[in-house]
Parts: sequence; C-alpha cells; structure tokens
Amino acid sequence: MHDPIAIALAEDIGPGDVTSEYFVPEQQRGKARIVAREKAIVAGVETARDVFTRVDPTLSAHPLRMSGSNVAPGDAVLEVAGALRSILAAERVALNFLQRLSGIATLAGKFVEAVAGTRAVILDTRKTTPGLRALEKAAVIAGGAQNHRFGLFDMALVKDNHLAAQTGDGNLEFLQHSIDRLREVRPGIRVELEADTLEQVRGFLTLSGVDIILLDNMTEDQLREAVAIGDGRMKFEASGGVSLENVGEIAATGVDFISVGALTHSARAIDFSLELMG
Repeated sequence: MHDPIAIALAEDIGPGDVTSEYFVPEQQRGKARIVAREKAIVAGVETARDVFTRVDPTLSAHPLRMSGSNVAPGDAVLEVAGALRSILAAERVALNFLQRLSGIATLAGKFVEAVAGTRAVILDTRKTTPGLRALEKAAVIAGGAQNHRFGLFDMALVKDNHLAAQTGDGNLEFLQHSIDRLREVRPGIRVELEADTLEQVRGFLTLSGVDIILLDNMTEDQLREAVAIGDGRMKFEASGGVSLENVGEIAATGVDFISVGALTHSARAIDFSLELMG
C-alpha cells in the first residue's frame, strides 16, 4: 500500500526546507499548538501527529482533541515540541491533512444532523481524493456518517453501465444467474442494484439475493412509491442530487440510506493554524 504521509512530505519538503535552513538556527527548540479558527468536527489529528514525528522522530507531538470531537474557534487540537526547524518543516503538510479531513467530518456531521429523527443513514461514496480514500472514509465516520463500499472489491453494485454491457437486453434472468454465480463463489459479498425507474424497481424485487436497491435521481414522490412497493422486503438507498437543502425531505420518504458524494468531493477545508508558544 502507498503511504500518503510520505508522498505529501516528499512533494512539499523535497531535498530540504531552504527557508528554515538559512533563517532558523539549527539548535533552536520550540513548542507550538495547532488551533481551530472556526467551529468544526475534527478529523485527522492522529495523521497530523504522525506527520510531525515522521519528519523528526525526536519531536513530541500530542493530540489534545481526538477525531470526532467538536471544536470552537481558539480550541487547540494538537501540541508539538522539539527542534523548531522540524516543526516548521512539518507544519504545512500536517495542516493540509487536518483541514481537509476535518472539512469532511464537519460536512458529514451536518448531513447527519439534517436527517435526525428519520430512519435514513448517511453514506459516503467512492468519489474520494486519489490516494486518500482510507483517511477520507475515516473522516466520514468521525462526522457520524457511515461508509458505503470501500472499493470495487468488497461489494457488488450493478449500475446502468453494467446493465448496458450485458449480452441481450439486460433481462432479469441474466441478472438472477449472475447474482447466483456471485453468491456461490463469494457468499459474503453484498449485492446492490441501481434502478432509474419504478418499473426497474418492480423487476428487481422479483430477484433473490439482492440486498439493496439504489434509487438513482428519483423524485421524492418516486422514492416514496418505491419504498411502498418494497413493503419492508427490501432496503433502499437514495442517490443523486442530494444536498443539505433537500436531504431532510429525501429522508422523510422512508429510504434506508442516502449516499452523498459531496461528503468527500466537495467538503470545504476547515481553517486551522499553527501558533508558536513562548
């Protein structure tokens, strides 16, 4: 597996921090704190700590708030002490991870809050930053939402392009045969089918071995009707066009899950800063 911290440090520090080398005395030591500049749910504090100790194992870095914690402006989330050159060399990369992951956690928390009181569970998607999926999905959990499949290997999600690629007309008999083959070889793999229409929903409900039906870009009335057609026999996931403005109404239709790509592809970075302590 690749190492996102190593990659980030290599692209930022490269052969060395020329600013600190010439403007900060080699023996100078110091202490600093990373402070939140706005209200947020923190994620990635442990990753930020690891950035500092990766740059210099002699640094002492201690999280003051753990991932999943709520912070207000001025709250310190991490303290680091040791060689000042090392602290400054690690600063930007540590902040980059922290602001990105906390942004995801904070947005996830807002979506979770927006569906409170309903049965709907907020899920993430595979629309993650390349190389950062594990960290970003952990941030989703820190925000109180849940993970959908991690990758292509841990769940079967049959989407419109898979159906279009089938020989023939993508009939239900072929789908059932494919599900049966998967169940025989990989019995622990969940199976989800994407439906664009209520007619597809009715057809998919005749199949065995299906765990979830994904309702793609359906109206609230269509979502409500699909849930009624399922009559408790099937789990339903709503997807497409989900925002903080409409997620409450989508949840009220009775769907079990709502997947939100924006959690990881559109989360705004949270403002943190590193402050040297006297």
